[in-house]
Amino acid sequence: MNILTKALQLIPLSEDEALTLYEHAPTDELMDAAAALRRLHVPGNGVSWQIDRNVNYTNVCISGCLFCNFHCKPHETDKSYTTTMAEYDEKIATLFAKGGNQLLLQGGLHPAYRLPFYELLFRTLKTRYPALKLHALGPPEVAHIARLEKCSYREVLQRLMAAGLDSLPGAGAEILIDRVRKIISPAKPDAQAWLDVMREAHRLKLTTSATMLIGHIETNRERIRHLLKLRDLQAEKPESAAGFLNFICWPVQTRGTLLAQRYPLKPVTPVEYIRTVAISRIVLNNIKNIQASWLTVGRDTAQVCLHAGANDMGSIMIEENVLASAGVSYRMDAEGIRQTIREAGFEPWLRNQQYELIAN
Repeated sequence: MNILTKALQLIPLSEDEALTLYEHAPTDELMDAAAALRRLHVPGNGVSWQIDRNVNYTNVCISGCLFCNFHCKPHETDKSYTTTMAEYDEKIATLFAKGGNQLLLQGGLHPAYRLPFYELLFRTLKTRYPALKLHALGPPEVAHIARLEKCSYREVLQRLMAAGLDSLPGAGAEILIDRVRKIISPAKPDAQAWLDVMREAHRLKLTTSATMLIGHIETNRERIRHLLKLRDLQAEKPESAAGFLNFICWPVQTRGTLLAQRYPLKPVTPVEYIRTVAISRIVLNNIKNIQASWLTVGRDTAQVCLHAGANDMGSIMIEENVLASAGVSYRMDAEGIRQTIREAGFEPWLRNQQYELIAN
């Protein structure tokens, strides 16, 4: 059976089959197959998007990621900060005024912030703003907290959910291969920890996202292995759980980073990114929504991705600090993202984190 034919029947591909497609299939054939699978998973002409706000609760982090200019070490007190409640009030007021109700709340692996810090923060925000949704932390932070508290991932997640956690981002996945992680993020929890946290989240029926960071020291085969790990973990989830509601891939941003200083990196080309979105749709046969990262590749490339398997354009991102610190400069407001979707031949569909329709 032809590999693309197999994929179109939602039969899981092997590593070698997926790699063969990724490296050798003509781009138009790869895009056509991915577009057909997109229509199978998400019928109709709608492309979803969201209004949310990214807030970094702190910039202190000990993970040592070579691609991150945003973080600072605990002793760098002249640079470090923790967001105050007054700052949250201002940021949330702006979010609500723009029609959003979700915080993408992330920080780093802070050595002094234990589980009670996050519980108090979540409870305080939920008490002050009952309508607020918290799409917060990520597997590395959960694993880090569990290590500090000497408890299980499940207990950390249960306590965070009780305090107000609504969904868990796929942050910190990078490439789920330890050869890569030991170089680009040496103090971050390993690939198995990321997967194990997500497995527990799915068992607790907590909505999650999946991600992949490309364009650094990983190989094409390692990209494919990353996708297969996500697909296989999604296949384990309880039938009643959503598991990974979406998948987002973006190219690493390297301006001024240690990664760029130490390794001869080639920028991810638009065609390479489009092919990666397409192979993601093809390999991830059990994840419904694939996002085009307009924030990192620009509107034109993101529009093409909508014809290569993507059905989501992500958020207008009222605030974004980490990628901006390494060179990202793309910006779009609500009308801009709606127009971008329409120009690509689709209808904009405003959604929440659960992919429920809010308005067209």
